[in-house]
Order: sequence, then C-alpha cells, then structure tokens
Amino acid sequence: MLPDSTADAVARHHRWLRPHFWDEATNDLGSRIQSFVVRTPRTTVLIDTCVGNDKNREGSALWHMRRGSFLDDLAAAGVRPEDVDVVVCTHLHVDHVGWNTRLVDGHWVPTFPRATYVIPGEEWEYWRHEKDDCIADSVVPIVEAGRATLVDARHTIDPWLGFEPSPGHTPGHVCVRLRTKAGEAVFSGDLMHRVVQVAEPQWSSRFCYDGKHAALTRRGFIERHADTGTLVLAAHFPRPGYIVRENGGHRFQPA
Repeated sequence: MLPDSTADAVARHHRWLRPHFWDEATNDLGSRIQSFVVRTPRTTVLIDTCVGNDKNREGSALWHMRRGSFLDDLAAAGVRPEDVDVVVCTHLHVDHVGWNTRLVDGHWVPTFPRATYVIPGEEWEYWRHEKDDCIADSVVPIVEAGRATLVDARHTIDPWLGFEPSPGHTPGHVCVRLRTKAGEAVFSGDLMHRVVQVAEPQWSSRFCYDGKHAALTRRGFIERHADTGTLVLAAHFPRPGYIVRENGGHRFQPA
C-alpha cells in the first residue's frame, strides 16, 4: 500500500501504533473500509459507500460479486436507505462508491432513493472519461437518474457540514468538515490510508493519482490539525482519533 515505506521504518512507530492501529492476526498495519453517517439538525448524510454488492470486480476476490451486509449494518445503526438526504462522495474510487447503486431487476438503481448524491465536479470530469467498471455501475447510473449534484471543492451541505479541497490522491478529492458547539471533526476520505502516514506524510499510497501532490496536501493537513482537538475520521483507519505533536514529529492518538 505504501511503496516508499519499509518494515524497519514502520517498526519505529510500533510504540503508538500498537494495539489500536495494528492487526495482530496479519502482523500489519490495521485497515478498514467504512462509511460514516452524520445527522445534523437538518440533514442525514452518508459519507462514502464502500464496495457494494453484485458487482464485477474481477481484480479482487473479496469484492467480486460480493454479498455483504452493508444495508443490514446501516439499518442496525438506525438508518434506512429512504432516510438518507445526502450521499457524499469524497472521491470516485471503487471502495467509496459501491453502494451508490444496487441491482434491481437487472438494472443499477440509486440505493438511496431520496438522496442527492454530491460529487466534486473536478472529480467527475476526470473519471467520466475513464473506462472503469465502478464508474459505469456505481456513478453513471446516479448521473443518468438525475440524482447527482456536481459541486466545487468548497461546497456547503448545510450550516454544520461542508467540503474542503484535498487533491492529490485523486484530482478532485475532498474532505468533509463538521462544525459543532462541542468541536470539529473532519472526514478525511483517502487523504491518509494508514495511520503511520500521520508520522510519515511523505509516504503516499500506490493508488494515489499524484503522489507528490498527495504528500504535500497530507503534510499541510497534519500540521494544520495537530494539537487542535479536531476529531479525524479517515475512511481506512481502524478507529478515529486526533493528530498530536510529539518529539518534533506527529502521531495519532485514538479517540
């Protein structure tokens, strides 16, 4: 995932990576694929939609024609598809848009029938020209159904929730900031893939469109949020937490 990393360099951070951000079963950095639900006084928002079911993903045995429990899990959290007002796509990679649609009578239809799907316009302009299965089955049907709204990278969803540009991983990647009286939170998408990148922001993932740009964006984010008490919820981190300064560098502190 992080081509510039080494086992020895990661091991230097074991003191704080373990146990919260480490999978002992695989003896590797912990990773998840997850969505987030945000309820503001006005809006029920779903941020990113994971992998999806019934989709042709021949490059991944775990994802190919998947029959996962996403909608049941969402219901267990108290949210039915018809309850969602807004679906946010931080970017249009396969593991962030899959449940945008579901298969009904042989056709891909919006999973969340009332929702507006909010997509960064620059992201769509890039991906619309790519021959990609996930765009064809998880994004194009949303656009064709008239459910997509293309916005700029500083779009405001409601008084509590809005976009912030964070390009590099993809051309139009955005973070989503939540502002409350109790403090702020940022849903950072794939700005960072593994928790160790908080300490080693120069390590970009092998899936980054522009690794150098992604590293600059990541470093700026880390510096800006260190010791601020802002809760960071990254799509692939095992748990949310806070960026803190330590010994001239940074680490991630679990919430």
